[in-house]
Parts: sequence; C-alpha cells; structure tokens
Amino acid sequence: MKLSIITVVWNNKTTIKDAIDSVLSQNYQNIEYIVIDGGSSDGTIEIIKNYQNKITKFVSEPDKGIYDAMNKGIVLATGDIIGILNSDDFYINKFVIQKIIKVFEKKVDCVFADLVYVRPNNLEKVIRRYDNSYFSPNKFAYGWMPAHPTFFVKKEVYQKYGMFRTDLKNAADFDILVRFLYTYKISYHYLPEVIVKMRIGGVSTSLSSIWINNIETLRVCKENGIKTNIFKILSKYLQKIVGLLKK
Repeated sequence: MKLSIITVVWNNKTTIKDAIDSVLSQNYQNIEYIVIDGGSSDGTIEIIKNYQNKITKFVSEPDKGIYDAMNKGIVLATGDIIGILNSDDFYINKFVIQKIIKVFEKKVDCVFADLVYVRPNNLEKVIRRYDNSYFSPNKFAYGWMPAHPTFFVKKEVYQKYGMFRTDLKNAADFDILVRFLYTYKISYHYLPEVIVKMRIGGVSTSLSSIWINNIETLRVCKENGIKTNIFKILSKYLQKIVGLLKK
C-alpha cells in the first residue's frame, strides 16, 4: 500500500528540516513525499534542495495560500492514502506510518490520532495534548474536529468528495473533515496514541485569525446542515483547557 505525505511551506527555514527528517526517517518503505513551496525567499528552498534525492516531488511557485498549496500536492499524489504534515510539525517517531498502514489494512476510509503541542525552543516540553478519543461527528457543532495533521485518508475520498476550499481563509481543514465525516459519512478509525508534535505559535493563533476561524466554522456548519451557534462553537475552548490538564 502506497502512502503519500504532503508538506506545504512558505518562508519557514527554521523548522522545515525537522518536518522533512521525520518523514524520511519512517521505517515504512512505500512512501511518496511531496513538498510544495510557495516561492520562499528566506533560505527554505536551499534547505529542501539538500534532500532533493530523497524527496519524491518538489514544487516551488507562488500559490493562493496554504489550502491551494495542499490541493496542488493532492493532485500530484499517486499514493492510495494521503497525509498532510505541516512544516512546523513532525512525526513523533519512525514507526508512525507503519502503524497508520496497519489500521488501513482493516479496510477503513480514514485514520486519525492524537498530537501534542510543544514549545518551539523546547520540543520535549508538552504544553497540551489534542485528544481525539472524544470525537464523534456530532462534535462538529461545537467547532471540534480531529487533529488535521494526524489525519490520513484514501485518495479516492478526495477524488469523490473534493479537495480543500480556497475561499476559506482559516477553516478549510474543518470544512473538509465536516464534508468527509459528517456529510458523506466515510468510515474512520481512531488510533489512541500521539503521532505528531506541533509547535505552538504562528499566525493562526493571533486573535484576528481565531475570530475568522470561528466565523468560518459557523458558516461551514450551516452549509452542511449542522445546527449550531457561535456560543456552542466557542465552547470548544473548554476542551482545550481540559487538554492542558491532560498533557
């Protein structure tokens, strides 16, 4: 079974090496690794080119944002399964993909697991655990979704139900999981362990981005027939507090 991993990046020379190394260190052999760069100018491209003999496909060109870049990677992917690893994130050990493949052998459409948030200057310091064990499709009404960096899905699902919406600034990952898991009800399996470390910080954590994300989340729910309101969606932050206590 062939698995494609996509990393999208733009001007992130500080962390891209960790993401790449975590993919290339996997002990599962049948991996296609695709890196989509948005036309970086800070030295990111030079770091990526150091791995040019090990990266399957590398594209560097301007794009219309992170979701457009992800779509480019999906189009290029030839694997049976697709996973997306952000340039700030990395797999926790070399056995991650091997474990994911074993779950897919049980004939499911997608798999997701847990991740932990870590400090950028201390990757061993866990700030919060993103626990997906409580997930069910009705949790979308509360703005809650599986951790996207841990999400692997059959390519045929993208082909059948579509890719990331580029008209959404922050919530296209929420939208795609709503469509796959709620609207089209694809089968899923939860792997009860941490497989990804994510650095805290970044533009998505600014107050303006958080607000845009919540408004777009409300819009996605309504478009998919999920009854909710802004107060339900904001309640997800209580779950984040629980995650801080369970780190």
